[in-house]
Amino acid sequence: MTLMLGIRPRGGLLESCVVLDIDDVARLAEGLAGVRRTAPEGLAEWRYHGRLVARQLDGMHVVIRADFDYRDSMLRQFPGTFSVPARYIKHMMVVADLAMGDDGAIEDALEAAWELQRSAE
Repeated sequence: MTLMLGIRPRGGLLESCVVLDIDDVARLAEGLAGVRRTAPEGLAEWRYHGRLVARQLDGMHVVIRADFDYRDSMLRQFPGTFSVPARYIKHMMVVADLAMGDDGAIEDALEAAWELQRSAE
């Protein structure tokens, strides 16, 4: 995985961090059994047997499927990584910020989305 080292302010101090990009998300998602990538209208989507796992919103944001309890937990634990815009409030989705987010939390969210979709079979 080619992750970029970046610097982000935290608590008034600068802290080095790992920054994911969309290619890293692709490698993570496509490494999950049964997940396939498509790119309708140029933006990537990752699906497990047709069920959405994640979708690229732009170069630095992806929306990830998440059940409501897990989503609430992620929002509390990683408020700088995950958000829920108004259009996703009623949907089991959370937006991940690749540039400013916690790479491990994003990876865990992708895996949880895959598990959620696998359990729907």
